[in-house]
Amino acid sequence: MAERYPLSAWNTPDKKVPLEELLKEDTSEECSLVSDTSVQEGQDVINYALEEPFLLKTEVEKCEKFPHLKKEADKQHRDDFFNLQAKIEERQLEELKRESFRRYVGVSTWRGLCSCQVCMCYLMGFLMLTLMSGCGVGMIFNIIMGNNIFMPLVKPPSQPKVAASTLAQGPTAPAVQCPDEDNAHRFDCFPEAIATQAKCEARGCCWRKPDANGVPFCYFPPTFPSYMLGEVQPTPLGASAVLRRNGSSPYPRDANQLSMVLRMETDGRLHLVLNDTASRRYEVPIATPAATTKAAAPLYDVEYSHNPFGIVVKRRSNGRVLLNTTVAPLIYADQFLEMSTSLPSGNVYGLGEHRGPLRHKTGWIRIPFWARDKQAAEAKEDVTNLYGSHPFYLCVEDDGQAHGVFLLNSNAMEVILQPAPALTWRTIGGILDFYILLGPDPNSVIQQYWDVIGYPMMPPYWALGFHLCRWGYGSANRTLDIAQKMRNAGIPQDTQWNDIDYMQSHLDWTRDEAKFSELPAVVKNLHEHGQHYIMIVDPGISNVQKAGTYPPYDVGLKRGVFINDTNGNPIVGRVWPGDTTFPDFTNPITQQWWLEMAADFHKEVPFDGMWIDMNEPSNFVDGSTHGCPDNELEKPPYTPAVVGGSLSAMTLCASSRQHLSSHYNLHNLYGHFEIIASHNALVSIRGKRPVVISRSTFPSSGRHGGHWLGDNKSTWRDMYYSIPGLLNMNMFGIPLVGADICGFGGDTNEELCLRWQQLGAFYPFSRNHNTLGAKPQEPIVWSAATQQAIRSVLLTRYSLLPHLYFLFHRANKMGEAVARPLFFEYPTDSHTWGVDTQFLWGDSLMVTPVLEQGATKVTAYFPNDTWYDFYSGRPVVPVGQNVTLDAPRDTINLHLRGGAILVTQQPAMTTTASRQNQFGLVVALNRTLEAWGGLFWDDGDTLDTEGKKEFTMIKFFSSRNTISSQVMMSGFPGTKDMTLGSIRVYGVSQEPHTVMANKQAVDFSYVQDAQMLSLNNLTLPLSQPIQAFWA
Repeated sequence: MAERYPLSAWNTPDKKVPLEELLKEDTSEECSLVSDTSVQEGQDVINYALEEPFLLKTEVEKCEKFPHLKKEADKQHRDDFFNLQAKIEERQLEELKRESFRRYVGVSTWRGLCSCQVCMCYLMGFLMLTLMSGCGVGMIFNIIMGNNIFMPLVKPPSQPKVAASTLAQGPTAPAVQCPDEDNAHRFDCFPEAIATQAKCEARGCCWRKPDANGVPFCYFPPTFPSYMLGEVQPTPLGASAVLRRNGSSPYPRDANQLSMVLRMETDGRLHLVLNDTASRRYEVPIATPAATTKAAAPLYDVEYSHNPFGIVVKRRSNGRVLLNTTVAPLIYADQFLEMSTSLPSGNVYGLGEHRGPLRHKTGWIRIPFWARDKQAAEAKEDVTNLYGSHPFYLCVEDDGQAHGVFLLNSNAMEVILQPAPALTWRTIGGILDFYILLGPDPNSVIQQYWDVIGYPMMPPYWALGFHLCRWGYGSANRTLDIAQKMRNAGIPQDTQWNDIDYMQSHLDWTRDEAKFSELPAVVKNLHEHGQHYIMIVDPGISNVQKAGTYPPYDVGLKRGVFINDTNGNPIVGRVWPGDTTFPDFTNPITQQWWLEMAADFHKEVPFDGMWIDMNEPSNFVDGSTHGCPDNELEKPPYTPAVVGGSLSAMTLCASSRQHLSSHYNLHNLYGHFEIIASHNALVSIRGKRPVVISRSTFPSSGRHGGHWLGDNKSTWRDMYYSIPGLLNMNMFGIPLVGADICGFGGDTNEELCLRWQQLGAFYPFSRNHNTLGAKPQEPIVWSAATQQAIRSVLLTRYSLLPHLYFLFHRANKMGEAVARPLFFEYPTDSHTWGVDTQFLWGDSLMVTPVLEQGATKVTAYFPNDTWYDFYSGRPVVPVGQNVTLDAPRDTINLHLRGGAILVTQQPAMTTTASRQNQFGLVVALNRTLEAWGGLFWDDGDTLDTEGKKEFTMIKFFSSRNTISSQVMMSGFPGTKDMTLGSIRVYGVSQEPHTVMANKQAVDFSYVQDAQMLSLNNLTLPLSQPIQAFWA
């Protein structure tokens, strides 16, 4: 039996620490909304300690900035909250009585099931009524009032008094022993908005006023009821056991018995599933790998705590604890599931989608997960719920090793990060389905995560070009005029987009016949110039058009493709066209209907991709135009800290009915299933690789499409936040990602837009887009100097597209992120852990943008390695520290890591044209004078070229004074026409006298101070092995 880790004695991941060492007084004087020192121990005060950030945000900021206002804030909130509390307690008292009645007669109104136990309960009641007929009337009255009529034969141990206002009956336990737990190691026992001492102690929890904001007043004691682990049985893939509840939780309908299934699926992946044995619960309907054999040499060891249950996962190489769930009790009720773990370090990343720095803070941060249409309200950090839900984190340990944890759950949830460091998962449905990923380095963790959720799609080559859009072109002619002016200015552009103004009255699958009658001709013109066209499509389908005039609704209603309310009628919300219904994309019939609507419109306007917006789904009213029912799906026992305070805020009613389950379970998957439907429609219509760009996403969405970061603003801060955003999405398996260049909301300015175009040229998905009524921000509207700078950086991007395409191939086949934070490549360098103003393409090309107004210099961190200026080839000295770089307005700093070979191509105005040009090599020698790289090439559009063997793969490598190539595959029909026109070599310390390529002398040049050798005017066929050397 494994040694148990006591709840109150856990401090570090690698050892147990005596309790007395944890009881150190914290004398910090942080501002607290409950700070009146006159409050006595045990007094019934409200916990204002940031239990609900969306409620108390304004007051907390006031408290921090104007401490003299805090007493006034306290008084005002006490008055408001106590008035509210009285109403809540009255309602909860009635619910408690009803729940007690249901519980004692054995009826579950939630599952609506009848069992033998229920029958026995009725039988026992009948016998007792017969034996105690003289008291029958009184007993019936007691049942109705919710009192327990069954007198115990043995006096029960003393227990805390249960207040009438508690959510459910508190745990039956001896008097609570409450160690004075230090702030960092408290685990919240009362996450609801208002905690009082009476309510807290009624739950059997500990109440201590902390001395810092955010710290729970009410926290779990070591003896809080949880689960007991039964005998652990070996299985072919690992182990299984039964867990039994040893006391009730504060939430209704506890799962009294759980199954624990532990699968050692691979050496680096451990799969833990906790499920209710008594009922079939909702599980996320996405495909995950099914292991068939047990890991032969796992990187992990697993230990158990039996009573209370807990699991400890250690890294086998050093014994470090990565997961330790014994730190707090497991709660598994019907609509409240919670599990906590210690963390080996505070370097936590992921947990999206949110808006803020790359590395999370661990100072009592609550991160909700519930897909939400929410614009950036102001240029500051925002960890409230945004468009997508990605419950995955990556943790870099103190020695640079890394691991990850993924909870496969699509219900509303929240994650709490606290300074211990520790993390709590809290969800209100589904099951606890964890994947623990051992790495041991960040790149390995991401590959292991993608092994579970699926590798990202291979985009068409043209999708990597530059895209241009705005809401408010106003007409087809104006749309074409912009594209023509871009051509005339010599600024590369591959795709022209339209926002909802192309539609007739904002109706999907229509176009404004007056203003966009020429749209088919516009698309034809784009295609003739080697360009492409994408338009927006929203999910909301108007239901108020005249019958027979709007096929998307008429056909959809007849086929039953829409989400229904609890009465079985299509639920009606309101978005851009007015009252709308919402397709249920989990229904195969809906996916076929979506294909047909898209195909009919494509016959008229032959679009090349789809931009799907508003698919959280967004709703301009809460729930529906008729509100939502009053039930436990709309008002669950606990609601995570979502924006708006309810699950239906700015979306559909949670109790809405979909094909696979309720919207309560499927809300976070709405955008994901629309991505799949749109992907499949494009494949069916065009027979080519699709481009689908979605606002809402979920794990595995990257298999079918890409993402843009939503409705940002034209601010310097928003430009910075785009970097953590694209890095997070790469972690989440969606590498085709970018932000609206120059900002969507508000008016940009020339300097900001230039700097953003420079950064956006290195987004994997690069698109300039802004909103209705804002100033134009296309590259052509700026001064000649700014146009030249934008032209230059986009030509640089186009020259690097073969390398970017190779990175997407590696992502698709090898599970490697396209855009990466520095710590992915240098995890043992602690200076990289917090860097989020720079990023890498792949493992070698570092991008350092200007992110501050008026700056002409920028600070970059260079890990201890060989680095070269990409443009000049000059080596960077010194390294292993921050370096100040010149950053004139016409330049974005790019640096190439030693050891890399990048394949380039002569750029052009479109990828259609650039793909016909010669290739080049940029070779950056490392300290051992070596480098390597590769090229993946096909026609850029055909589906599954690898399966059809219609691709070419070439490896390049360099050692000392020689560069060679090896053709691994030459299935692309155009391989014979591919030639290498130039080679640049960085790090050649002496000027050579002779330079040869394929045994022929070639023209070359050498720059002494940059130590750069250039081989010029080459025409080397890439279909054959190449060898070049210098001496």
